[in-house]
Amino acid sequence: MDARKVLVTGASGGIGRAIAQRLTDDGYQIINIDLVEPRNPVSGEVWIKADLTNVEEARTALEPLVKSGDVLRIVNNAGFIRPATLENTSIEDFQAVVDLNLRAPILVTQALMPAMRQAKFGRVVNISSRASLGKELRTAYSATKAGMLGMTRTWAMEAAADGVTVNAIGPGPIATELFLSGNPPDSPKTRQIMETIPVKRMGTPEDIAHAVASLIDDRAGYITGQVLYVCGGMTAGISHTA
Repeated sequence: MDARKVLVTGASGGIGRAIAQRLTDDGYQIINIDLVEPRNPVSGEVWIKADLTNVEEARTALEPLVKSGDVLRIVNNAGFIRPATLENTSIEDFQAVVDLNLRAPILVTQALMPAMRQAKFGRVVNISSRASLGKELRTAYSATKAGMLGMTRTWAMEAAADGVTVNAIGPGPIATELFLSGNPPDSPKTRQIMETIPVKRMGTPEDIAHAVASLIDDRAGYITGQVLYVCGGMTAGISHTA
């Protein structure tokens, strides 16, 4: 088995692209399931075009990976936001966010978990969000990202005896290309956001990629069921309860 393969969903841009680059630099081969083709593929990258909100399309995309049985690391990164107040959150938008942010990670992890159990080794990293703790205009998004934390802890307990670790990362404000397109660095809104961050800067996609690289490593076998907030200290004063 080639234990150096990593499936990263939604790796064609933003945080996913930074994860793909960092893990490639660390010697892994990236398998990227995304509806959009990466503009700058990393060395050895395999791109599988698929809409993960479509159950049959997702299963078809995963089928060759299941048959190969050698993909023992997953980064469930694909996700999106439909920002709206509670009153303006439509059931259709809510369902769309659930389909990608929650159902897709279930489909992906279900498909590849048997190979991990058989190999007595596996790494799963779920990309959640600081918004799981609550954020305005994020009813659908915060609900799914909080749900991802519950799944992370549950999967960790179920898979631990087989050498499979499952952890989550909760990014704070990250200066992705999409974020910066609506929030220029010198805008009052962006400066206001930075004032709420103890380290007084926006996070970068590379900050998240570094955290992923740590948890995906062979040597991270004693860390499971945890959430690591990569948020510049924004959650430091928040009390976390089960």
